[in-house]
Amino acid sequence: MKKLYPSAEAALDGLLRDGMLIASGGFGLCGIPERLLDAIRDSGVTGLTFASNNAGIDNEGIGKLLRTHQVKKMISSYVGENKEFERQFLSGELEVEFCPQGTLAERLRAGGAGIPGFYTKTGVGTQVAEGKEVKSFGGQDYILEEGIFADLSVVKAWKADESGNVVFRKTARNFNVPAATCGKVCVVEVEEIVPTGALDPDHIHLPGVYVQRLVLGAPYDKKIEFTTTRERESA
Repeated sequence: MKKLYPSAEAALDGLLRDGMLIASGGFGLCGIPERLLDAIRDSGVTGLTFASNNAGIDNEGIGKLLRTHQVKKMISSYVGENKEFERQFLSGELEVEFCPQGTLAERLRAGGAGIPGFYTKTGVGTQVAEGKEVKSFGGQDYILEEGIFADLSVVKAWKADESGNVVFRKTARNFNVPAATCGKVCVVEVEEIVPTGALDPDHIHLPGVYVQRLVLGAPYDKKIEFTTTRERESA
């Protein structure tokens, strides 16, 4: 099965439709599938739901799709640093499902493992628990959270071989692995593609069985979310 595609647009061909649920990897600007997100924006699809740790910043990541009003709903754990997100949420233009970070990671992982739901103490007695089933185990209350089963997963990796075996680099691994596994189709953009067999099997973070399509996204600009400087002290 040929997995390597010549561009992000080609890798997404036939996969996109209005109203779909997309799981997207990344944390802030670290490990976001920027080439694939740009291609989704350029496709013009609308009414999208994104399951992602955050919605990027104003002009990066999913923030670009918020600017074009292609996102209907966000399932996220952190939504700061994005003024357009804030504006759309407060004006009622954007639906938001807040989800504690660990719970979101587990919901994605559960979807990838075929688990429809699980119980957790996180959120008990808070707004997170509103409308959810509560069950007692050992005298402790737990709330039922549902696994996330996405129509499409888009993730960013460091290296992959031609069979789709993937390696992430340092903290860019973040939400990419659980996001990759929960989609019906997983598309991965990478910085480098090597021949099958070139990667040490013990170093592979995401087996190729989870990956249907690959695209080489390099070269990348290493973007910084905030630049903080201070004046140099005089000698």
